[in-house]
This record gives sequence, structure tokens and C-alpha cells, in this order.
Amino acid sequence: MQDVHTGQITWNAPAKAGYYNVAFTVEEWRRSAAGHRLIGQVIRDMQILVVPTSNLRPNLTAPPDVCVVANQRVTLNISAADGSAPNAQAPTNVTLYAYSGTIPPATFTQNNVGTSVTGTYTWTPTCANVASEPYIVVFKAQDKPANPAVDPILIDEKPVRITVIGPPPQNLKTVPAIGNPNPAVQVSWDNYACGNASQMLIYRKENPSSFVPGDCQTGIPANAGYTQVGTVAATATTFTDDNAGKGLTRGVTYCYRIYATFPLPAGGASIASAESCVTLSGRSAMITNVDVNKTDANFGQITVKWTQPRPNSGTYSAPYGYRLSRSTGTGPAVLLPAITNLADTTYVDQVLNTVANQYTYSLTFFNTDQSGATPVEKTEVSPTATSVRTSLVPDGLAKTITVTWAYNVPWDNSKQPSRIYRQDLGTGAFNQIATVTPGPTSGTYVDNDSKLQVGQQYCYYVQTTGQYPNYSFLSSLLNNSQQTCTTLQSVPCTPVLTLQVTNCDSLSKITYDPSANQLYQNNLRWTTGSAPTGCLTNAVRYRIFRSDTETGTYILIDSTQQLTYSDRNRPRPTYCYKVQAVAANGLRSSLSNSACQSDCVYFILPNIFIPGSSSKANQVFRPKTTSPLLHTHIQIFNRWGRKVYESDQDPYINWTGGGATSESAPGGLASGGIYYYLAEVEFADAAQTKRTYKGWVELVR
Repeated sequence: MQDVHTGQITWNAPAKAGYYNVAFTVEEWRRSAAGHRLIGQVIRDMQILVVPTSNLRPNLTAPPDVCVVANQRVTLNISAADGSAPNAQAPTNVTLYAYSGTIPPATFTQNNVGTSVTGTYTWTPTCANVASEPYIVVFKAQDKPANPAVDPILIDEKPVRITVIGPPPQNLKTVPAIGNPNPAVQVSWDNYACGNASQMLIYRKENPSSFVPGDCQTGIPANAGYTQVGTVAATATTFTDDNAGKGLTRGVTYCYRIYATFPLPAGGASIASAESCVTLSGRSAMITNVDVNKTDANFGQITVKWTQPRPNSGTYSAPYGYRLSRSTGTGPAVLLPAITNLADTTYVDQVLNTVANQYTYSLTFFNTDQSGATPVEKTEVSPTATSVRTSLVPDGLAKTITVTWAYNVPWDNSKQPSRIYRQDLGTGAFNQIATVTPGPTSGTYVDNDSKLQVGQQYCYYVQTTGQYPNYSFLSSLLNNSQQTCTTLQSVPCTPVLTLQVTNCDSLSKITYDPSANQLYQNNLRWTTGSAPTGCLTNAVRYRIFRSDTETGTYILIDSTQQLTYSDRNRPRPTYCYKVQAVAANGLRSSLSNSACQSDCVYFILPNIFIPGSSSKANQVFRPKTTSPLLHTHIQIFNRWGRKVYESDQDPYINWTGGGATSESAPGGLASGGIYYYLAEVEFADAAQTKRTYKGWVELVR
């Protein structure tokens, strides 16, 4: 066994004395912005001599791998004892050794002399030693037999990995930033202890976190809930977070942590700082509703609502008001009429296509700072919010309709159930049929009501219930999706597929010639089928799928209106197929059964060939086959068992009678006579059949 990290090879209790050789590959990888790339490798080998002896190796005890913060001392205590019982000889003294790139400045001292000894390794790594990969210290215990010529010297080795990480930044503080046009937080910390660090990464989350870094945990894991909001040089001690110019939300508690990273090639990082939190006073305007009131392609209507902002102190200075903008998909934002009455927190957006579109709204609150000589407009942009978008997927086979709704909103819809409504076929009214608690951005419900009928249209909409976690008075935000309809239709019947079987007897008369670009044709035929019960028999077309193997990936290759299909001009016959029916309404059947064309595994080697002959048929030793070949390993032996030729470069062999292990290597010509062959062949059929052929051939000169 070889440790892929240290390279150490361990072979426990070889069963037989003798010489053994071990080869292993050492790979060299290059790191770049695109990732890691293998750029080279070298094969090394070593010889192991196993001899019988009454001596037993010493037993070395080393501590587990450790992690140490830069500028803190690490001490490793090592012990070893000679392996005496049931040793036939008396215990011998043991000597300890330590090997590592850390020595010096690290030190290792054996504390005593005898058959049971201890040693101490001591190292105080500096900031320059911070690295992403651990340092390795290999400890060795070696005995001293009385007669090394009879009983060889034996050892025991154990590696210990030491990971050096950066200390956490200290004294992190957060206060509201003063003088910014938008709400912001000023983050500050002490000068970092390691001057060789390259960057300081700043992370933020709303509300305090329970994250506590582990003993050797650097950085901030994704599950801690933080988002990186900035990067500064390691020499910096401040950072202003204004949400990339958009401004933070007043009334929210923001918590921060930072940590340092170190330059390549060693890399490495520090432990995260302690958390520091700050609450921005006042309250920003926040969108609370994007509610679809009317579903229509031309006169759709959405009501947008938001909260009134609260100043830090005093009142806002005019001019002030709200700017609401709307966008569709990835299209540009459209600015809606400005609202200058702060108490007016509702806007009804009309003349929309709520049938086809999901809309996104953004709210900007603006007011004027009159404290300076020149009035300055200040703005706060609330997080965007979308309308709820519902989609339907009917399944006529299972008689179900899957209802899916999606949204991207700053409030949380995942803490309270959403309500699913379906239109009553008799009255036309929408009735609640289920409640489902969705996820952060979407929800799904499968309507499997036994009363659903094939051929009937059904209409739905969904109402979500959201809340802002920091505001108890914003705990029941109701928003409706658009109304959407679908028809529960039958699916086409699943086709039953067959293939025309290859006539192997006729192919045996053909010699496969790869240079001739020989092509094959597979003929498919299928019937309509009768499954599932009640399926549509009048499919308008069929989709043809092909795969290299039965369990492989089936790729769409063509479609046809017929019940037959010929897959022409294929480089080999061995493919697998499936067919799918398509109805006039666009619904598709399940894929048919898989039908695979089996290859005629046909491989015959001649028993005579004449190099230089005027007949093209027997100038070289090659097989007669109707099957494309992937690989052939051929060995040719003379009558005394001596190998005269070996190659795996040509699947079709094409031996010209050269007497060498490779046609490209000089070796003279094999003389005329009887030769024996061993051919290991891998065919290019769907099963990649492997067979071995043995026989003899006469070479005529």
C-alpha cells in the first residue's frame, strides 16, 4: 500500500523471502486559473530484499497529525521499544531519527539510550511557514542487532503531518458608516500579525451566526451563512460595505467576519476572526407584495406594495419619494411614474401580459440631505421582488397534473404553507385543494385527484405566504400567481420495436477491409403497441434514438412518419435503438423497448501466407473478419517456442514475416516454416467481446 500524500510504501508481513521490485509513478501537476493540469510524470522503482531473521523490528509510537497557528510552538513526543518477544535474541538498543524540511530550525532530540527510548521534536513555525499543504516529519526507530551480518538491522517509520495556519485577525469592529449617500457599515480591525499575507476577505450575513471555527479550520464554510462582500490588501485595516453601491437596508442587523489568505505557491489561510455585528438605525422601505390581480395577455394587473421608511431621527427633507421600476426576464428596467407622497405605498401596475410574463420590481426611496452647502440626494434601493409564476405539467398516463410555482423575493416564503387553487368545472370558482410548504425559491404539488378526467381542461393559481424574519408585523404577506390552464390529454401508445437480424452466413463470405470504409445498414420495424391502457393509436410521427450499447445514452438521430426506418452508412452494425411515438398534440409516448443488433463475431486466420506473392490475398498474415476490431495482441512463436514477433499496434495484425518483436524494429526476416500464434482479440461490437485464438500458420519464402 502506498500513501498518495506522503509516498510512503507499506508492505506488511511478506510471505516469502526473496528479491522484490516495486514501481510507482510520480506525477507533476501545474496549478492555473483554470484548475490543475497534469504536465508530466516519471516512473521510479525500488528493490526490496526479504530475508528470514529471528530479529523483530522496533515499534515506534508517534502522535497524530497536528495543526498549529503560526508563531506558536509545536512539540511532538516520540517513543519506541525494541520488538523483543517472542524474539529469539535479547532486546537491543534503539536509535531514533527525524527527517523533515523543517529541520532546522526545528530540532529533534533523543532523550535516552536503551531498548525503550523517547524523543522530542520541537518547532515554532513563523508566518512564512503558513501553507495550504502540511509539512511532513518522518520519524524512524532503528535497532542494533549483535550480529548484523546474520540478523539485519530493522526499522519502523511513521510520518506526522503538521499544518501551519494563519492566526485570526483581531479586534474586528463594525459601526454605521458616516457620510455615505447610502446606508453602509464601516468595518475595522487591527494590523494583521502576518506581514506576508496577501489579502483580507470580508464576509457578511444578516443576524448573528452560531459558527465557531474548528481547531484547524481556516476561512468561512458556505454552510455558515456568510456571503463574501469584499477583498482588500492584507495591510488594510478598514472596509466600507455599501452593498456594492446599492446601500444596505436600515433596521437590519449585519454581522461580519474576516480572514486572511496567503500568496501562492504555498497558499494557505487564517482562522476567521470573531464576529462583529451592527444594527443600522431607522428602517428602509421594503417591498412586501407583488400580487397578480388579473391574468390577461393585454390587460393584466399586478399590485405592488411596500413599507414606509422610518428616518434615523427627525424627518426626511424634500424632494423625496419612491421610484418604482419594472423589468421582464432579462430585459431592461422600465421606470414607472414617481410617487412623492411617502404615505402612498401601493402601486397598481396595469396593461401587462401576465399570461406569458413574470415581472420583477425594484423600489428606490430618495430624499435630500440639506445638511451641507449644496443639497445632496440620498437613495436606498430595496431588494428586488418578482411575481409568483405558476406552471403546469399534465400527465395523461398517470392522470396527474404537476403544479410548480417559482419566485425570487426578499421575504421568506418557506416558513408558511402556500395554497393551491383549482377552478371548479361547474361553477367556475377557484377552490383551495391543497397546502404545501415550499422552498426558498419554488414549490411543487402533484394533483392526483381521482376525479381528473382525460381530455378536460383544468386551471390553477397559487397563493404564497411570506414573512420578513426581522419584522414581526410583516409575517403574513399574501401574493397570488397568475392563473394558468392545461388539458389532461392521453399519451400515444408505446411502440414495440424489432430489428432485422443479420445473416452471419452471408457475411462470412466477405473479408472486412478497414481501408475500404466498409459501411453497414440496420433495418428497424415497429408496431403501434397497446400500452398504456387508453393510449392514443394515431401517432403522427416517430422519433428514432440510437446508442452504442444497450445501457448507454440514447441520442435522437431522426424522425419518420413510417413504421420502418433504415439506419444507413454506419461504420459498424452493432448499435442499439429505441423508438418514441408523437401525437398530433405534441405529447410523446414512453420510449420503446431496446433492440440491439448483435455482431457476427467472425475471425479466421489463414494457415499459410507468402510474403512478396503476386496474390494480394496472402501477402501478409491477417484475419478474415466481418467485424470491426478494437484491439489485437498477437504473439508468433517458432517450433521451439521462441517468440519471433509480438505487436498490439494493428488490430488486423498484417504481419509481413518480420522476425522482430516490432515491425518497426530491425530483426531480420523470419525464415520459412511452421509458426504458432496466440491472438487476443477485442471486437467492436456492443458487448466489446474479447476472445483468444490459437493456431498455426505456414510462412512460405
